[in-house]
Amino acid sequence: MDIVVENLTKSYGTQKAVNNISFKVKTGEVLGFLGPNGAGKSTTMRAITTFLNPDEGDIYVGNYSIKTDADKIKKSIGYLPENNPLYEDMPVIDYLRFVAEIHEIPRADIEDKMINVIATCGLEKEKHKKIGELSKGYKQRVGLAQALIHSPEVLILDEPTVGLDPNQIKEIRELIKKIGRQKTVILSSHILAEVEATCDRILIINKGKIVADGKTEDLRKQTQGKQLLKVRIPDANMNEAFEALRAIDGVVLVDITDKEQRIFEVQGDHEKDLPRAVFETCVKNNWVITQLTPVETKLEDIFMKLTSG
Repeated sequence: MDIVVENLTKSYGTQKAVNNISFKVKTGEVLGFLGPNGAGKSTTMRAITTFLNPDEGDIYVGNYSIKTDADKIKKSIGYLPENNPLYEDMPVIDYLRFVAEIHEIPRADIEDKMINVIATCGLEKEKHKKIGELSKGYKQRVGLAQALIHSPEVLILDEPTVGLDPNQIKEIRELIKKIGRQKTVILSSHILAEVEATCDRILIINKGKIVADGKTEDLRKQTQGKQLLKVRIPDANMNEAFEALRAIDGVVLVDITDKEQRIFEVQGDHEKDLPRAVFETCVKNNWVITQLTPVETKLEDIFMKLTSG
């Protein structure tokens, strides 16, 4: 089930939380939704779930509009909000049965649905415990289970790994990737490495506007502008190697990062085949290359560049 956001605008008083944004998420895609605090992420996700009404624009979940088919959309979406509200005095199994009844799952199907989500979310050993007795990681699993119990085609997950330790984050990541094979998923997170490892595509929003949309490698190319290579030529004269590298067509900057090891960083035009040119220069001068590797722009660097200021 696709999600299509068209010209979405939402204001709180004089502040525009979301300013005329449009994007599409395809069925089976896991979209990483990034942005600094106050950028408009949660507002957009709440609008998709019909939790709030936009001032302008429309959102379609499948063939349903949030303006005319809110009840049908709610049945198609599983939502895990950032604060993960749970009834902590209830045992896990009773809480999931309660959620299933709210979703109007036929009584004859509830037990099978519960067994399925308990197994999927790894809650078998914890299902009879009160939710308040669980660790943060298991509470997040319960939150995912309640979002999944009615077999929704769309999952909206707002900061699903917040407050978890590295082992718990890894477990939740694998769970989301597994679930995402069959569903359309929008995942919001401040853990950028987590988004990069989990999501098929990344959308970055800042001050209510979309500032980037694409796969990580595409965003690197768009924001970096230059290619950067790390080159080690241990048997070369430092000055001769520096001048030879700087003379290569398309090279804009050469830095010496380790004089003793003869390691250089070479920055050049993306339009040029810089690795080949560096290799040919070394062959021409009878220098042995022991390292010739691209230096990739990190997602953190992309995020900072697009959302600062």
